[in-house]
Amino acid sequence: MIREKFKEALSAVLPITLIVIVLNFTITPLDSHYFLRFLIGAAAIIIGLTIFLFGVEIGITPIGSLMGKSLARSNKFWFVAIATLILGFLISVAEPDLHILAGQVETVTSGAIGKFGIVTVVSVGVGLMISAGLLRILFNIPLHKFLTVSYFIILGLGIFTSPEFLAIAFDSSGATTGALTVPFMLALALGVSSMKKDGQDSENDSFGLVGIASAGAIMAVMVMSILSKSDRVTGSLEQEMSTSTSIIAPFVRQIPKIAFEIIIALSPIIVLFFVFQFISFRLAKKQLRKIVMGIIYTFLGLTIFLTGVNAGFMEVGALVGYKVAALGKPWLVILVGFILGLVTILAEPAVHVLTNQIEDVTSGYIKRTAVFLFLSIGVGTAVALSMIRIIVPGLQLWHCLLPGYIAAIAMAQFAPTLFVGIAFDSGGVASGPMTATFILAFAQGAAEFIPHADVLVDGFGVIAMVAMTPLIALQILGFIFSSKSHKEGIA
Repeated sequence: MIREKFKEALSAVLPITLIVIVLNFTITPLDSHYFLRFLIGAAAIIIGLTIFLFGVEIGITPIGSLMGKSLARSNKFWFVAIATLILGFLISVAEPDLHILAGQVETVTSGAIGKFGIVTVVSVGVGLMISAGLLRILFNIPLHKFLTVSYFIILGLGIFTSPEFLAIAFDSSGATTGALTVPFMLALALGVSSMKKDGQDSENDSFGLVGIASAGAIMAVMVMSILSKSDRVTGSLEQEMSTSTSIIAPFVRQIPKIAFEIIIALSPIIVLFFVFQFISFRLAKKQLRKIVMGIIYTFLGLTIFLTGVNAGFMEVGALVGYKVAALGKPWLVILVGFILGLVTILAEPAVHVLTNQIEDVTSGYIKRTAVFLFLSIGVGTAVALSMIRIIVPGLQLWHCLLPGYIAAIAMAQFAPTLFVGIAFDSGGVASGPMTATFILAFAQGAAEFIPHADVLVDGFGVIAMVAMTPLIALQILGFIFSSKSHKEGIA
């Protein structure tokens, strides 16, 4: 199993590594210490991703599934609602990606928007929508109708939300569905839906919860913006390039900080698991030991992974963005952005978790390679559009998001139900640690060079774009599969 995960991780990280190597020896040469740190970071990401994926499979996913089944067995709607609200809140509070984004917001706004406030508000929104999403499964409410109402509410709130908070709101939706929350929520939804008698409905209901949770994060930040009644928030970003020429020191400095953050992230899940184990699960020692080992592997893998990202990938992403923009060729910025988005998605841990579950739930009918292909095209397009936003004065985030979400919601009325859930889940998982670091850094590096670019508005909107385009791309894939099924006489 470890060998399979290693091959998976290697194939995921190798493309972007090769692209940066090519850029280094052609149009964007890097100082040797930056380049060597990048290579070490790539190796750390491969090792960390391997261990993480293994840990999630034997630890985090079973916990979520067990909790989902335990809640469903209660047959008490009020208990499911309250329990999942608390569960969703705690899981979201623990998500490292959300803390990273909230910290970035606090830094660039000089404390005008506090980290604690963002984390708390987003987590409340996520908790409420996870609770509503699981009740949707139990009450057999169609997913497309639920999402349509949710995004109409978002559209209404968006009218009264400032551009700065709009970017933060949609970025929060991507950040809160990270490497820890996604496998947990997917398994939770699968656990609840598996208790239903209708097999097809169970399959369809296995997806969609991540997308619903993402909508909750957006709503929460928008409500925060409206209620705060604050004036226009301004921000600035200074490039935090390391002045040290040391190759190893940045990694050594990152390890204890990241390890502590991951411990905090995992603690709520561990505590909840043992509470459920004492009250409900009563697992055998062998099974319990396996899950505990999975949690340990998850901790080690995620620590190594994020250390590689933060110490090796982030600063190189900003440098490459700045150097490409400095060449004075806007088309090249867009092209490089598209290519980087195309391959970066392959390194997202949560994407691997989602694509594996898609293949398992559909008994191999929907191949993970097909999902990866359409996700890559979608994210590549998102990053390219983000570069266009930075380059073209006056082009705002809502100019892209509004028609994009209108198209996604319209397609959801006609696309196969299973693919609607997969698409909206993919929107959340696409914007994970790799995207939120390398892609965001690349965009900020480009914005640093372009005088008219606003780092707060244009920079934070990148994650929002990355979270939106998979909704369209994977529903297109759904139409293709539906057409194929009809031709083959399957449906």
